[in-house]
Amino acid sequence: MSMDRELYLKALVLYLLTWIAAADQPHTITFKSARTFRSSVVFPVAGNVYPKGYYHVTMNVGQPPRPYFLDIDTGSDLTWLQCDAPCTKCTPAPHSLYKPKNLITCVDPLCVSLHGPGNHHCQSPEEQCDYEIDYADHGSSLGVLVKDLFPLRFTNGTIFAPKLAFGCGYNQEVQDTAHLPYTDGVLGLGLGNSSILAQLRNMGLIRNVVGHCLSRQGGGFLFFGDDFLPNSGIVWTPLLSQSKYYSVGPADLQIAGQATNIKGLPIVFDSGSTYTYFSSQAYNTLVSLIKRNLNGKQLKDAVEDKSLPVCWKGAKPFKSVLDAANHFKPLALSFTNAKNAQLHLPPESYLVVTEQGNVCLGILNGGEVGLENLNVIGDIFLQDKLVIYAERQRVGWAPANNNLQNLTLNFFLFQFGENPQFLSLFIYKQHG
Repeated sequence: MSMDRELYLKALVLYLLTWIAAADQPHTITFKSARTFRSSVVFPVAGNVYPKGYYHVTMNVGQPPRPYFLDIDTGSDLTWLQCDAPCTKCTPAPHSLYKPKNLITCVDPLCVSLHGPGNHHCQSPEEQCDYEIDYADHGSSLGVLVKDLFPLRFTNGTIFAPKLAFGCGYNQEVQDTAHLPYTDGVLGLGLGNSSILAQLRNMGLIRNVVGHCLSRQGGGFLFFGDDFLPNSGIVWTPLLSQSKYYSVGPADLQIAGQATNIKGLPIVFDSGSTYTYFSSQAYNTLVSLIKRNLNGKQLKDAVEDKSLPVCWKGAKPFKSVLDAANHFKPLALSFTNAKNAQLHLPPESYLVVTEQGNVCLGILNGGEVGLENLNVIGDIFLQDKLVIYAERQRVGWAPANNNLQNLTLNFFLFQFGENPQFLSLFIYKQHG
């Protein structure tokens, strides 16, 4: 049995057992017992790289619980919801605005951690804790910190609703208004103490592990905790010390298994970025190499397609990325600070097919959005891979099995989550 088949089955079975246990005898835990409690939480993921441009999970907040769609972002710390505070500038969202209840004051340790000791000033102890987040795409969120209950169903059958801190955003800036992220906010899963992951870890509820598997077909799953870590098959590379982000590297870029002069790239893994961004020099060199290595002369520049900066058209419109992939060479990032650590990137991991039937390069020029020498690995590179951000200061990945691309956890949970007997029968028929 392949590693990812085993992983999918484990996730499905754990969710099934959780559902049965919780339905049969739901129970909660007190905060005191939470200190010795450790389990995991799994969330189905919806979305895709193109045309939606983001992956999101549904999280329940408040009492009574209300669902909200949150964009998965390992590149930032703070989780926030668009908020009726009132909201001076909000974008269209699938759910009604969150109504704040418990404001966090500026002397709260989380507020101090969020701003940093040298940048934190309080006029009075009762003053609210303001926040402002600026993103690489020049989007932003401005608001206040609040606390509320987050009901969670753990894989051991326990239901617990910890009170967690998050942002109540009343002023959002979105640069690309033609392709708005139609979510209610952002789920920050970065390394900072203000992240929900860190808060759950500090309560003793989970280990400091987060992972995701984003399907190229759409959907996937996200998990907190270490119940889903396979015993083998993961390629690991260490995080750079003293980094605010999931920074790894340096890495050298290969094309078709051959070395290039694109070397020593500092890399950040960021699930909040749809596409991958390379620094200007690396980007320009890579585009030249890709064009030089195109198979045959069947492709022509599709300058009329404005979906992405670099697009090609074939003799007839492409129906899928796989139809166009044979024209392109595979890429790989080879990490020099870890033995045999390579991130393999077949053409379908860096291309998209647009609604016009053209194939476009899902790698962009980071210099044009102010990233300077930073190279950001976005969702397009992370598709069909199990990616793990682990507590031992490292990031790992493993390829998904092509035979299971259409059998994502997202599909199972949404289709069969309310019928555990049917789910178990389906698993047995599919996998024996």
